[in-house]
Formats: sequence, structure tokens, C-alpha cells
Amino acid sequence: MDLNHKLNSEFIGKVVRKDLTKSIKEGANVPIYVLEYLLGMYCATDNEEQIHEGVFKVKDILAKNYVRPDEKEIVKSRIKEKGRYKIIDKVSVKLNEKQDCYEAEFGNLGISKVIINESYVKQFQKLLAGGIWVIVTLTYFYDENDKGASPFHIEDLKPHSDAQYGYGRVYGTKG
Repeated sequence: MDLNHKLNSEFIGKVVRKDLTKSIKEGANVPIYVLEYLLGMYCATDNEEQIHEGVFKVKDILAKNYVRPDEKEIVKSRIKEKGRYKIIDKVSVKLNEKQDCYEAEFGNLGISKVIINESYVKQFQKLLAGGIWVIVTLTYFYDENDKGASPFHIEDLKPHSDAQYGYGRVYGTKG
């Protein structure tokens, strides 16, 4: 059994080929660890056809879901128009002691004071310590009776696995 095959079988979803990271990074303005997380999800194999499909999937996810700061208004509009939309962004959380709730701030999307369920804060405490990159599904509902509240709501939030579990990546070779 060759080393790449053994790495892929022993560290399922955690093996990242650096040549793939470099080739995608050149066309995407995304943090390297977010890119490596996605590559680990979709390209952790030694099957070249599956790797090709995985790279296509990663590029598609980044094109559709990564929030570029210069396109934040487009993404906010998508969330409003569709009612629900999945994004990739850095989220940090603060306790609003006056309202006795936690509020999320989205780095690239540029929105803040989005109420976040306390269970996420307990599960992912790094949200309170500078924030973490997440894949999050946001919904949009504007309440005329509560004009001070954010119309954005967190439906689902998943940090990239390194933030969740505290381990790093295993790096494979091309061949």
C-alpha cells in the first residue's frame, strides 16, 4: 500500500494535497485553512477522477458561498430574495449583557447584532475569542414590529473542522 493511499484511508477527510491548494488559491481570495477544509472534504482520495470532481465542487462552493467583502451587498440581497442562503464567512460573537443574548458579527458580510443560539457559543467558544470561519445558513425575515432587530437569522452554523476539533491537516503528495 503506497503512502498516499494509507494516509487517505487512515485520515479520512483530513488529507490535503498542497498542489491542489496552490492551484485553487491562485484564483480565490479565501483563507488557506478554509480552502484546505473544503479540499479535505471533497478531494481526500487518491482517485484522480474523484479529485477532479472534488476540485470542481470546491470551486463551485467558493464561487457560490464565499463572501467576498466587495460583493457583500450582492450576498445580502441573495439572502433577502431567496429567504435562505448558505455562506462562508468569519463570525465572531459578543455577549450583549443589556439584552442578555449573544450577537454574531460577520466579517466579510458586514452585518452585526445577529442573534446566535447560546448552544453554538457553548459548543464553539472560539466564536468569543476573535471568531472562526464557518459555513452558515442565514435566513431573512424583516419584522416591522421590531425595527431594531436584525432581519438576518442563523439557521445552521458549522465551523471548519480544525476550529471544532483542534487538529490540523495531513498533507499528501501528488503522486
